[in-house]
Amino acid sequence: MGKKRIVKKPGGSAEGVQKTASALSKKKVDVAVLYVQSTYNNTKVLLTDTKGGALCWSSSGSLGFKGAKKGTPFAAAKVGEVLGDKAKLMGVKEISVVVNGVGSGRESSIRGFISRGINITSIKDMTPVPHNGPRPPRPRRV
Repeated sequence: MGKKRIVKKPGGSAEGVQKTASALSKKKVDVAVLYVQSTYNNTKVLLTDTKGGALCWSSSGSLGFKGAKKGTPFAAAKVGEVLGDKAKLMGVKEISVVVNGVGSGRESSIRGFISRGINITSIKDMTPVPHNGPRPPRPRRV
């Protein structure tokens, strides 16, 4: 078993954070669309321009939440706050929101985004609803 070597790369991690922030701030967008996909297990949030090109995204899993904690409203609020900060750097002033899914993070992710001071023009719920659904399972014989 020998000693473990720790290799340090030149240029620390603070440089990488600064690089991503400057790359985000180069794109100046006034109006954007926020897509929230909330399931029972996770909450994904995507910020796009009005044509549909992705600007930035985040999810509760990418923030480090694991297991059942990913589907909580707290994790969704954190996702909204992170994306709100990124949107502020880009200069976003107005967003319209499209919500998809039945999870518990639907509303809290939007509230976290609003807390960063960005106005919402409209909220659409695009959750698919079955008209009749698949055939139910047969009765169980015991």
